[in-house]
Amino acid sequence: MFRDFEPIGDRPVYIQLKDYMKLIIIKGALQPHQKLPSTRELGVQMKLSRNTVISAYAELEEDGFIYVVRGKGNYVAAVSGGTATQACQIDWLERINDHARLAEQLDLMKHGIRAQKGTISFTSIAPDETLFDIGNVKRAFMDRMSVEGDVLLNYGYAKGYKPLMDFLLRYMQHKGVDLKGKDILITNGFTEGLDIVLSALGKRSGRVLCENPTHHTAIKNFKLHGFQITGIPMEDDGISLTELERALSEQPYDCAYFVPSYHNPTGIVMSPKKRQELMSLMNQYGIPVIEDGFNEELRYTGSHVSPLMAGVGNGNSVIYLGSFSKVLFPGMRVGWVLADAELIDYLESIKRARTIHTSTLDQSVLYQYLHNGNLEKYLKKARTEYKRKYELTMQCCKEHIPYAQLSGHGGLHLFVTFEIGFDTRKLLELCSELGVIFTPGDIFFTDNRGCNTMRLGFSRVTDEDIIRGIKIIGDTARQLMK
Repeated sequence: MFRDFEPIGDRPVYIQLKDYMKLIIIKGALQPHQKLPSTRELGVQMKLSRNTVISAYAELEEDGFIYVVRGKGNYVAAVSGGTATQACQIDWLERINDHARLAEQLDLMKHGIRAQKGTISFTSIAPDETLFDIGNVKRAFMDRMSVEGDVLLNYGYAKGYKPLMDFLLRYMQHKGVDLKGKDILITNGFTEGLDIVLSALGKRSGRVLCENPTHHTAIKNFKLHGFQITGIPMEDDGISLTELERALSEQPYDCAYFVPSYHNPTGIVMSPKKRQELMSLMNQYGIPVIEDGFNEELRYTGSHVSPLMAGVGNGNSVIYLGSFSKVLFPGMRVGWVLADAELIDYLESIKRARTIHTSTLDQSVLYQYLHNGNLEKYLKKARTEYKRKYELTMQCCKEHIPYAQLSGHGGLHLFVTFEIGFDTRKLLELCSELGVIFTPGDIFFTDNRGCNTMRLGFSRVTDEDIIRGIKIIGDTARQLMK
């Protein structure tokens, strides 16, 4: 016995030994009240220092797995549990509900194409981790922990960490948003924010409006919440207002979801004129608008364009979902909902019932990082690098890909449309065999269209791989067209 113990990694050996002995006690390999080897004897047997064994025995005694008889040694305690008296097998497939089945069906991480080692992958639109400002993140962590570390490690508030909430309110005010009558809720990123909002909205018609194509995560959440989706075609400067007005005149809707800046997946920035006309139309029909503030900060050219929420003044019809996940650090699951104060009051209660609160530690570190003025410095560096990659990807697409349309005004991706009848799923299959993958565009459409489209995310791809990967895509596409 004890000969199969092998310490691994840099974890303290005495803790590994403690866990090992716990496991064999629970499994019954050591019987209750059985005498254990002395610390010296076990150390020699396992080729460990005596101090290591002494520390492990002390931890085991503290945890109630062994006991000491003075003058006689260490003995195994009578540990309850660990042996099943009767095996029971549940058929979970029969017990899973339709909600879980639909979530699994819509799970792209499970059912999407996987990147093998060495594959050039254009599927991600996450930020490039080599740009992460690690030094200032560490500094922000130490700064905040030194001020209120004991508080940050305890439970927090469902609504959010007050200093961060105040910072984000000022941040939104600087975007032109009128804060009168509005409040904020901190969430675990954009996705939880959208999920909570959809949970709170009553279904009068059970229908939602959005751009077509649109963010796949939004489509997934609409379906999981039981909404019927009406997608409105896109134009070069944003959603088609003619088609939108036609849809509004035909049937009622509970809400609308729009991504006006660096739209996912097309990369289009809605023009200021169209934003005004869009909100005028939505106000006319009294439709609440969920605005996705996706990638607003990654502007490479042109002047600042205010969010839709800034265009409604002190009106309360817009629910703004914000996040720094595509700009800063997606590992910090921090987003926010800015909306009418009365609505936020209800969203706060839903948040508390589900997850109690977003990690206070993450919120506080993000706050300190922002408070220290690091966002502006980081954005300057990130914009420069992403703009360079954007221009390289655009140039390579123009040189190599026989597209019908290419869109993307900034952000971290481009959207490619081929002639009607072209199959990007087939293109993906062939390119995958050559070591290149991308995101087929049909997953972003609400009506099973888009089979001739694809999204190219370039943020985490090296220059060399951008050039080589897009050439492979272009050459393969031309072969398919023959």
